[in-house]
Amino acid sequence: MKQLSIIFKNPYEVDIQVQPVPEVEENKVLVKTKWSAISSGSEMLVYKGLVPSGWPIDSTIQSLCGNFQYPVKYGYTTVGEIVAVGPRVSGDWLGRSVFSFHPHESHFLAKPDELICIPSEVDFIEALFLPNMETAVNLLMDGAPIIGECVIVFGQGVVGLLTTALLAKFPLGPLITLDRYPKRRQKSLEIGADNAFDPDDQRISSRITDTLKSNSNQDSADLVYELSGEPSALKLAITKTGFDARVVIGSWYGTKMANLELGKDFHRNRIRLISSQVSTIAPRFTGRWTKSRRIGIVWKMIRSLKPERFITHRFHVSQVKQAFELLDKKPEDAIQVVLSYEE
Repeated sequence: MKQLSIIFKNPYEVDIQVQPVPEVEENKVLVKTKWSAISSGSEMLVYKGLVPSGWPIDSTIQSLCGNFQYPVKYGYTTVGEIVAVGPRVSGDWLGRSVFSFHPHESHFLAKPDELICIPSEVDFIEALFLPNMETAVNLLMDGAPIIGECVIVFGQGVVGLLTTALLAKFPLGPLITLDRYPKRRQKSLEIGADNAFDPDDQRISSRITDTLKSNSNQDSADLVYELSGEPSALKLAITKTGFDARVVIGSWYGTKMANLELGKDFHRNRIRLISSQVSTIAPRFTGRWTKSRRIGIVWKMIRSLKPERFITHRFHVSQVKQAFELLDKKPEDAIQVVLSYEE
């Protein structure tokens, strides 16, 4: 039995490393991967060479500790079954279905407390959406939407779609989304957006304003989410935000720079820019909220929203090069791409 590991060797170069499956250590378990998911956001920055060299990858995740440099294992969405346990681990773990924030790998070792057990009513495919759904839940907590507010979401990738789906459950005013790809705009409307626009439309600014006025008598939004990964979207987001309103920035731009106009309306309108990142919980919530409480909400939302419908492509792990080439060269065709590890 061999361990298959996806390696980012250089920008635009991924390969599969083949090694023996590791021996189980005394305080760890061996997980056999069923599926992993490719992030079209942060993972594509790694693929394209847009991550700063030496950047700390993620100190909150054991498998992603260390500073960034090629070659590197990367990824954080893996589901599988525990097929062996070390002598100091309870036998109750054997056979459990688990999620792990782990790079793409057919087999891997982990301590039990580094894994999240998948509820029996959630299948492996739906469980792949745990990290993106947790991000969407965190975005709503940080944005704190209020009844009747006008909300705009820039970007309808997986995180944007999940955020839109959660927002659609609220009694809001108009819910407007933007994405340059028609397939994503259509999905956005299907899950509850009132309007979905192309940000490259030359009249996009006036279209947003006209839509807000016709549906709420407001000419600007109360709450805006920037989830597109494009710094230019943040500039437009700020211009469509009203007095004392919030712009929640969930995008990670890597080495891409944002050229913003922070004079004029931004300064006088007291607009708040809020950084939202899922690795931590905002300090104002930590008195009552823990990571486990938030994960409980995430599983509930996964059961409710059924996000498997956002999967557009399934590749075997041996086809990983084709998977990344699709996301790089034809992003308009893909929403969520997943990898299978069936033998």
